[in-house]
Amino acid sequence: MMTAILLSMLAMSAIVAIRYFASSGLFAAWTARRFPGRLAGQGKQVRMEIGYSLISALIYGAPAGFVAWGWAEHGWTKIYTDLDVYPLWWLPASLLVYLLAHDTWFYWTHRAMHWPPLFKRMHAVHHASRPPTAWAAMSFHPSESVTGAIVIPMLVFFVPIHVGMLLLVLTIMTIMGVTNHMGWEIFPRRIVHGSLGKGLITASHHELHHQKYKCNYGLYFRFWDHLCGTDRGLGEFAEAGSLRARRVEPDRRRPA
Repeated sequence: MMTAILLSMLAMSAIVAIRYFASSGLFAAWTARRFPGRLAGQGKQVRMEIGYSLISALIYGAPAGFVAWGWAEHGWTKIYTDLDVYPLWWLPASLLVYLLAHDTWFYWTHRAMHWPPLFKRMHAVHHASRPPTAWAAMSFHPSESVTGAIVIPMLVFFVPIHVGMLLLVLTIMTIMGVTNHMGWEIFPRRIVHGSLGKGLITASHHELHHQKYKCNYGLYFRFWDHLCGTDRGLGEFAEAGSLRARRVEPDRRRPA
């Protein structure tokens, strides 16, 4: 049994790593094509981001592999495959529930990690990317990776979700994580500055977090930032020539 569990964990870690290289590599290549030379001179930073991301992939794969084994062998989770088990309206509803729950978990753990003692031990690695690149989406200290790795595996034991919707949750999580760190806005201006953009996290919103540190903590939605007064609006992207010179020091005050 232990061998099967370990093999499942290693397999999921490999899948997470492949997903990381595919998604971050694609968007990094897109950035390089659209802004030639924009991130020139950041080779050392990118290698750091990839190194920490591979460690994160191993950590993310552990609980995911255990869940996959438990689902396949014992049916422990609430993951289902037959569409007649729950009403069809639950498909989009479960997607929203998972995204809202993940966003809530992320906001409060992320905000907690900006408390100076925790920031130094857990979150400073992620903010060492200045400015972040598409490769920084999973560049976390191992202790921070643990907080991110457990939330979805925990949810599948309590909230029913179709396997297709679960894959969609993971896809959205991956795309949002990568595109929010690219250093430019992938979404059209009418979305970012329109009514939809007022409720969703985009690269412009997350860019300000990497510049100011003590604001814009959300992952998918701006709900908690608005409610808790930590939303500071949208950031401005640095010009290509000034990217390597930008060095932002963290705000050492306690979280607002």
